[in-house]
Amino acid sequence: MQQDILINWSPQETRVAVVEHGAVQELHVERTLERGLVGNIYLGKVSRVLPGMQSAFIDMGLERAAFLHVADVWQRQEGGEPPMALRNKTEPLVPIEKQVFEGQALMVQVIKDPIGTKGARLSTQISIAGRLLVFLPQDDHVGVSQKIPLTEREALRARLQALVGDKSSGGGGGFILRTNGEDATDEELSEDIAYLRKTWAGIREAAQRMPPRSLLYQDLNLLQRVLRDLVGEQTQSIRIDSNEQHALMQSFGKEFMPAAAAKLQLYKMERPIFDLYSIDEDVARALGRRVDLKSGGYLIVDQTEALTTIDVNTGGYVGARNFDDTIFKTNLEAAGAIARQLRLRNLGGIVIVDFIDMVREEHQSAVLSEFRKQLSRDRVKTMVGGFSQLGLVEMTRKRTRESLAHMLCEPCPTCQGVGEIKTARSICYEILREVLREARQFNPREFRVVASPKVVELFLDEESQHLAGLSDFIGKPISLHAESIMGQEQYDIVLL
Repeated sequence: MQQDILINWSPQETRVAVVEHGAVQELHVERTLERGLVGNIYLGKVSRVLPGMQSAFIDMGLERAAFLHVADVWQRQEGGEPPMALRNKTEPLVPIEKQVFEGQALMVQVIKDPIGTKGARLSTQISIAGRLLVFLPQDDHVGVSQKIPLTEREALRARLQALVGDKSSGGGGGFILRTNGEDATDEELSEDIAYLRKTWAGIREAAQRMPPRSLLYQDLNLLQRVLRDLVGEQTQSIRIDSNEQHALMQSFGKEFMPAAAAKLQLYKMERPIFDLYSIDEDVARALGRRVDLKSGGYLIVDQTEALTTIDVNTGGYVGARNFDDTIFKTNLEAAGAIARQLRLRNLGGIVIVDFIDMVREEHQSAVLSEFRKQLSRDRVKTMVGGFSQLGLVEMTRKRTRESLAHMLCEPCPTCQGVGEIKTARSICYEILREVLREARQFNPREFRVVASPKVVELFLDEESQHLAGLSDFIGKPISLHAESIMGQEQYDIVLL
């Protein structure tokens, strides 16, 4: 599928949109003051070891301590076994308390950004991504990306093994051939091997002279990662609206990714670059719960701490010949829309999809097949199960950074992220109960209720009888004061 990459740059923020068939499929945002940590290598200091959780907390000088699980602690394997991330983790793991200790200086790499209240997740299995290869300095394994056809993998692996052996004088380590290195020449691969080994030598040297809680290596910025990770054969153009950043990308690309650099274009028109495909409007819709489908159906997307739920509804779609066909066509369209929303919103973790119930098994199979086909375009790893007994589809999508909503939004200060607030009448009755409670403990001259204008208005109108009745019951006057800056659920009871 052909795609275009649009880059909107400003000193405070870089936004990258991946567009396919005129519709934005992915949005990547990097803010100067909030740059992500994934890929960064630190010299951390073990602050706590928790045998009961088989994990440790690592102090890296960040706001929150980072988390290291025993499954992410690298262990050398005999006989040239692949690294732990690529093996079946069936062999028993050495307990974490026998591998790390409090106060220990430990080289770690961030594999998941801090999300919400959770600190970053770490691994001691270091990997450094290059243009064509991924370098594994602690292992001797040589492998090939799983996305490369199986028929070509063994030949490519043997070829890479020979190149790595030729460079053995420059240091050991293992390598994995990336997808975009499938057609690379031996010279290009050798250059990437030399570059990655040189980078690792610099990291080791920094680890020896720098104190714990130091940053040893920082991954590429978003503009550089666009050339390294997002550009492929299907990419037609990369357009950026900054002359200065275009020159920097050209310089970086010509040295490391010449094929990608050849697709770079400077956008010079006065019209904002994101207006070309109404990207800002798509982003605004991606922050809402409801996603309308062209047929008249719609999706409801709810993101929670534990999982994301997506509900499919027919809405106003009645175009098919019978009810079963209506449901089937809505679900088919929803399958593509859901896959796009997962990429656009960068939703990760567990996702539960509630398609409209289908009676015929062939319809279920067709919808599931279409859903998997649409998800296959996602560069992030996904796993999809079949329909459960309740008609739900469970899936997972790897989460390495915060979702679009968490990045661009914060919980509403009025509802605290719940999405609903108590009615004004509920607050009135809550205030009446609180005044009665206070009257039983204290003996003021007067009670003054300070609340939002809507609550005060209700007290003066429909609830005036109840307020007067309470005043008579406690034998004290109750006055009202409207405060416009208060939210509907906020109030104060002042004892005078």
